[in-house]
Amino acid sequence: MVTDLGIALPPSWRRTSNPERGVLVSARAPTAPASGFRPEVVLRADSVSLDELEGRLHDFALEDDDAFDLMGHDVAYVRFAHRVGAVDVLCDQWTWQVRSRGVTLTCSVAREDYWDWCDVFEAIAETVDVGPIAA
Repeated sequence: MVTDLGIALPPSWRRTSNPERGVLVSARAPTAPASGFRPEVVLRADSVSLDELEGRLHDFALEDDDAFDLMGHDVAYVRFAHRVGAVDVLCDQWTWQVRSRGVTLTCSVAREDYWDWCDVFEAIAETVDVGPIAA
C-alpha cells in the first residue's frame, strides 16, 4: 500500500481519522457554503474508471476530460456531475498512473459553488507528490 504520498490541504480542513480501505486522505471544508454541501477531497491509492463511477453514482454525467502533464507527471483529468440526495455535485478528478500503481484525487462540491472552489482544487492537485511511487 502506498502511504507516503504528499498532499497539501487548506489548514482549516478536517481530515477523516479512519478513512475506508484504499483511501490515503479524506478531508472536508470545516463549514458548508450556502448550498449546504461541504466541499471535500479524497486521495485514493488506485485508479477509478469512468465505468466504475457511472455504476456507483446517481445521475452520473461526464462534463470534461483531458490528459496533460502536471508537475512533471502525466495525469488524466475528468470533471463529472452526479447527485447526492437533492444536491447536484460537480467533481474534478485527477488520476496519475505511475508504474503499475494508480493514484486518484477527487474533489467534490455543489454545482452552484464550483466556481468558488475549482481554483482551490487545482492548487491541491498541484501539491500531490507521486514521486515516492516513481522512485
